[in-house]
Parts: sequence; structure tokens; C-alpha cells
Amino acid sequence: MHRLAGFGLLISVLGVVGYVVGVLYSYPGRSFAITAVMVGITLCAISEGRLIGGEE
Repeated sequence: MHRLAGFGLLISVLGVVGYVVGVLYSYPGRSFAITAVMVGITLCAISEGRLIGGEE
């Protein structure tokens, strides 16, 4: 797995978890969960599709 795509996927998953926790419990900084999801998706997109079978 390409490191950039893997890192993007990890950030996206953490962002989704942070969002769900933020819906259930109010905590400072919960708005950054949406930012984490957007950054994670962007990192996956700019990794040239290597996560899903693109050429190395």
C-alpha cells in the first residue's frame, strides 16, 4: 500500500470516529473531525489511485 494513500485512509477513519464521538458527546475541537475527513480524502485522491490497484 502506498504510504500517502494509507495515511489518508487513516486520517479519514479517525475523522469519522471523531465525528461520531462528537455527535454523542460534546468536546472542544470536535469541528476538526470534518477537516480530518476532508484532508484524508484529499490525500487518497492525490496518491494517484495506488491504494486501489494503480501502478507503483
